[in-house]
Amino acid sequence: MGKRMSVTDQDHDSTDIVRFERVGAHVARVTLNRPRVRNAINAAMTQRLEECLRAVESEPTIRVAILAAAGDKAFCAGADLSVVAAGCGTTLMTPNGGFAGFVYAERSKPWIAAVQGFVLGGGLELSLACDMIVAADDALFGLPEPKRGVLAGAGGVYRLARALPRAIALEMLTTGSSIDAGRAYELGLVNRVVHSSRLAEEALALAELIAANAPLSVRESLAIGRIAAERHEEELRQLTAAAMERVLAGPDAVEGPLAFVEKRVPVWRS
Repeated sequence: MGKRMSVTDQDHDSTDIVRFERVGAHVARVTLNRPRVRNAINAAMTQRLEECLRAVESEPTIRVAILAAAGDKAFCAGADLSVVAAGCGTTLMTPNGGFAGFVYAERSKPWIAAVQGFVLGGGLELSLACDMIVAADDALFGLPEPKRGVLAGAGGVYRLARALPRAIALEMLTTGSSIDAGRAYELGLVNRVVHSSRLAEEALALAELIAANAPLSVRESLAIGRIAAERHEEELRQLTAAAMERVLAGPDAVEGPLAFVEKRVPVWRS
């Protein structure tokens, strides 16, 4: 699913087409920045988003990232259809990240999608690739690809089915129908719903809650939690035991209990 616009539509500075900024000591915010075309993904955005993802992964002081979008009409309209129509659809993917350089990329740190307006097609697939979703109350979620004769091939068909009850997911996947933010919250697709004026604030609040915890503990917990629904109990026990060894071998396993006893804020070093 994507938004069609003129192939001559040019964007400003390539580093501004996806903005990267630090918000607080340990949180990064990555913002899709083509609001006049509903943040439809083009080649420049794909390359820049992958660069931002690598920056988050490589910077030790960043513990959590927020994926946001400029404008109030849409989080992301999916692929830029003028690029697809020009036969350049492969430029919207990267070998490691898939669509937008993001949906299949390996990430060790938590990502929170902060979404508003239309969260459809590729926009929903970007959200589903994140670990948590904070939604404005005007957000609308769906995969309308069947209405266009195509498929939500950037992870949407199976990630939506994992995120929602089976019957609801199958209805959405086959009808192309959408659900609003309230319904998405009821079904467990999103973590929080707030007024659009508080979207950035709420996403940052959630990010800071995570960032306040021991980084290694968060990363190890996240890695197992991401695959828990797909693995057998015995394998998960083994993975948990190995993760526990790594956590206990680190400095934070001493610092955490000590800070609790001394009634102070812990100073994490992992």
